[in-house]
Amino acid sequence: MGDRLQDSADYQYSFDIPAEMLDEIQKNIEEIITNFPVPEDNKLDVIKKINFMYSHTRHMSLTDGLTGLYNRRHFDSTIEREFSRSKRYGGDLSLAIIDIDFFKKINDTYGHLCGDYVLKEVAYLILDNFRKTDLVFRYGGEEFVVILTETNLESAKIPMERLRQKIENYPFTYSGNKVKVTVSAGVSCNCTESTDEFLDNADKALYKAKETGRNRVEFFR
Repeated sequence: MGDRLQDSADYQYSFDIPAEMLDEIQKNIEEIITNFPVPEDNKLDVIKKINFMYSHTRHMSLTDGLTGLYNRRHFDSTIEREFSRSKRYGGDLSLAIIDIDFFKKINDTYGHLCGDYVLKEVAYLILDNFRKTDLVFRYGGEEFVVILTETNLESAKIPMERLRQKIENYPFTYSGNKVKVTVSAGVSCNCTESTDEFLDNADKALYKAKETGRNRVEFFR
């Protein structure tokens, strides 16, 4: 199932350039080409190629190199937007932090390439589990974050428990070795004063899940 995500080689490099800067660069290049003394047909062809390259580069600046998920930088801007929107219009919003249990042990036992395989498979399982309107990010290391739009804590229980069971029962196999993988998760709702508190509450719930046995989902109330 790993081939359902692009191979890590396709994402070998990530661009540490803010999306806003890329937008400005693309705009300036178009203006230069438009004013350059070449035939109009050539101008259009060059602009099309530049726009294609720009779209690809911008996508890479927002995604994680290994899993293809949105990256931490994109999460930081997205959570501010979604949090502000939920406050303005009174909508429900939940945030889940998902952490792979004993991930270091997986790396130490089977090697880092196996660890990469597990990360990509877990990323796919998370994407496959949630709605298209929910947003999935690789937060860093073995941690993932999901923004569940229009979802309160009660409504988040079903998809979160479904994901936990799906990963626990998934046949992770690498180089002929069956690898046991489970996750712990913490979930919070947007009944807070800031995005920092929103994230911190989910982190506290995750810590509780780890402290009470792992392979479980806890909700901050």
